[in-house]
Amino acid sequence: MGRVEGKTAIITGAARGLGKGMALLLAKEGAKVAVVDILEDAGRETAEEIRRGGGEAIFIKHDVTSEDSWSAVIKEVLSKFGKLDIMVNNAGVQVIKEIAETSLEEWRGLMSVNLDGVFLGTKYAIRAMRESGGGSIVNVSSVAGIIGTADDTAAYSASKGGVRLFTKAAALECSKMGHDYNIRVNSVHPGVIKTEMAISMMAQDAELKKRMESNHPIGFLGEPIDIAYVVLYLASDESRLATGAEFVVDGGWTAS
Repeated sequence: MGRVEGKTAIITGAARGLGKGMALLLAKEGAKVAVVDILEDAGRETAEEIRRGGGEAIFIKHDVTSEDSWSAVIKEVLSKFGKLDIMVNNAGVQVIKEIAETSLEEWRGLMSVNLDGVFLGTKYAIRAMRESGGGSIVNVSSVAGIIGTADDTAAYSASKGGVRLFTKAAALECSKMGHDYNIRVNSVHPGVIKTEMAISMMAQDAELKKRMESNHPIGFLGEPIDIAYVVLYLASDESRLATGAEFVVDGGWTAS
């Protein structure tokens, strides 16, 4: 207990799934958490669940593609908690479609959330963190940001690959080699995790479920807590030497 005691965190896409798991665990370990999401009812419930458990949390409705919304979120968090120590850029969307059938509008819509959202979150986190002496930024990518798949997810892979290399460049920019902001920036690359979305997709397609499970040599699919523990490590001072790195949590998928 207390691995991030006294720290303040913003977690995007925290209303459900991976983000909710991260929010609950960081709060349990002592962080003050800003649960931010475009899903208002579910986001408020996540924040309330944290408070019922004795933690401290607020909910802020937020569109990660909007610069004005980012400015407002940072302002509210600094007003409420006084500083920002941890930024987790987790919000993301998926498009499963052949390249030849994907419209430019669909491509740009996905990129606006998965890549623009991470850029804006990192930008505003750096501005806040450099004023208070540093912090940790965690960008959630995917195994699809490291390898390709045959599942019609080219747009998603492009966005998550962009997150991976953007993270490395941002880490160097924030290091002593760059501007010496004392901000660490790392990416996390989950395999298939049993979130509401993944469970729903597998329930509708038995062949997809079989393929997803076979991609994980460890023999089972992960739970949100499996990713939350990696984020907790990166958010804490335990990971002081880790920056510009990619943390793969995929049950052996990329090793096979």
